[in-house]
Amino acid sequence: MDRKYDIIIYGATGFTGSLGAKYIEKYSDELNWAIAGRNTAKLTELQSQLPSKPDIIIADANDEAALTNLTKSTKVVASYAGPFNKYSNILVKACVVSATHYVDITGEAIWVRDLIDNYHQECIEKKIKIIPACGYDSIPSDLGTYYTAKQINEPLKSIFAYHDMAGGISGGTIESAFTMRDFKSKHKMGHPFLLNPKGTYSKVQKLLSKDYFAIKKNKKLDKWIVPFVMAITNTRPVRRSAALMEAKQQSYGPDFVYNEFQMVNKFSKAVITTISLAVLGMIIVSPFRNFLRKFFPKPGTGPNEKTRNNGWYEALFVAKTTKNQEYVYRIFGKGDPGYKSTSMFLVESAISLLKNSDTGEYGVLTPATGLGDVLIARLKDQGVIFEGPINK
Repeated sequence: MDRKYDIIIYGATGFTGSLGAKYIEKYSDELNWAIAGRNTAKLTELQSQLPSKPDIIIADANDEAALTNLTKSTKVVASYAGPFNKYSNILVKACVVSATHYVDITGEAIWVRDLIDNYHQECIEKKIKIIPACGYDSIPSDLGTYYTAKQINEPLKSIFAYHDMAGGISGGTIESAFTMRDFKSKHKMGHPFLLNPKGTYSKVQKLLSKDYFAIKKNKKLDKWIVPFVMAITNTRPVRRSAALMEAKQQSYGPDFVYNEFQMVNKFSKAVITTISLAVLGMIIVSPFRNFLRKFFPKPGTGPNEKTRNNGWYEALFVAKTTKNQEYVYRIFGKGDPGYKSTSMFLVESAISLLKNSDTGEYGVLTPATGLGDVLIARLKDQGVIFEGPINK
């Protein structure tokens, strides 16, 4: 693919996008890249902070002609421009038209379902990869499950993931949660296999894959287990990965079940976390949500550098084989998950895709099925720990 740029960072002037632009700067000697968005003044200001002075491309999210020109000039688009149901529809369409690979950080699974319906087959035919969910939603969940299954290398009954983290609240994620309420789709977010191809899950899997809302003590982990705010976002890509892996005879296991939760140390925190999640859910569906939205962090804002640097995330993957043996694997990374880690995840995903764009599967994929071992290796190089089995 002979294009002027290797990667274009779209949505580069948003809070997370600017972190991504500053992160990719360290690869400037090996990449030809550019920053893009709609605001010339903000892009110029960002460019002035970047030693390599990347090119600037002006392209509003609603300007199809400009976005088509943008996508024709690059091999990979890495988009930070959320909410994606509002700002990335035309961009993805332009990527497909231009046969350009695409990655983003969306957590909007129902929007991804529409991408699958609209573009999956065409992407296969054109040999391009559209890979959403390459931020904290849903890299740890998807790659952690893939890594665990591959390391065990036995048929699995299930993997349950347990998350913990520290960092700032993502204004972009909050905005996506509020806007998805108004997003029009024939699909339902509550379907546990929302992103699966038709006919790729059994009655047993559907029965055991419900979204849980309860507090329990996990004696094996010695943790209190509560609903995870991102579970409804992360479980759907992981289940799609499992289905796509099975289609190429690399099944995680017959009737494989995946679910995830948050883990906390104290019962009191478990209660507070669960109540807070319930209140947030009620606010999002409330007729007064537009008024209440202003009390939450706004898109384009984020935590200070100290909070970003002191943040961290951890996920434990408890796998049960068909022989009823249990193993625990772990992912751990430093850096606020919603900002510092997410900005890094997307850049490393884009580079992984750039270097392996002519191999593997094509279509609307997941991080595990589209990037897999290549991305895991790159993340390890950045200090992300993949380990196991560990004793718990």
